[in-house]
Amino acid sequence: MKTDVSRDPAFESRAETAELGAVANFFFELGMLKKTPRSGFQFLGSGGESVAAHSHRVAMIGYTLARMSDHPDPLRVVMLCLFHDLAEARTGDMNYVNKQYVAVDEAGAIADLAKTLPFGNELVELTAEYRSGHSSASHLAHDADQLDLILELKAQHDLGNPYAVRWLHFARRRLRTELGQKLAAQVATTDSCDWWFDGHDHWWEHRDGSDPAEPDRPEPDLAATHNPTSGTERTS
Repeated sequence: MKTDVSRDPAFESRAETAELGAVANFFFELGMLKKTPRSGFQFLGSGGESVAAHSHRVAMIGYTLARMSDHPDPLRVVMLCLFHDLAEARTGDMNYVNKQYVAVDEAGAIADLAKTLPFGNELVELTAEYRSGHSSASHLAHDADQLDLILELKAQHDLGNPYAVRWLHFARRRLRTELGQKLAAQVATTDSCDWWFDGHDHWWEHRDGSDPAEPDRPEPDLAATHNPTSGTERTS
């Protein structure tokens, strides 16, 4: 009579340990996205961010697009956004110039990762749906990806990078939805610092209402207060 080892507590313990180990490895792999730079910025000449930082805002934008367009499954859109660059933990980020010469096997990277995880099939499905671009959710996720780039380019343009506006032209052409196009047009006319600077003059005032540009007592003479050659300080 054969023994069903799957019911053996020791076997179940080993299986659980192996599964937990695979998940722990997955978490460490996700950490690589925090260390992986978005490589296009080296061509832009200014700015910079990690793949993880990019994916975070893409997910927020994707959720917003889904809600604004009354998409029936906003969570699906968010999931596509969160995992759309997961393969780059293994492949690195390849920009448009790199891709002219390097073939990147993102599907292979995801397939190898998926073999180790109890939910691996879902990762394969999500990333395949995003790459295919056939579903309405993937269209919104794609536009969220481009809008994040457009926002970053606008910020670099506001800081004086003359090339950013040329990149903006092509990024806007890649948008697939009417909502994405409308938001891109709004971004183009919005200063990247308006959200915290414009209309918030009271933030720059002292709590007592005085103008911080006109302090109520003279600033100390730092050069006179400390003489590094004598090692003495003057107090007043």
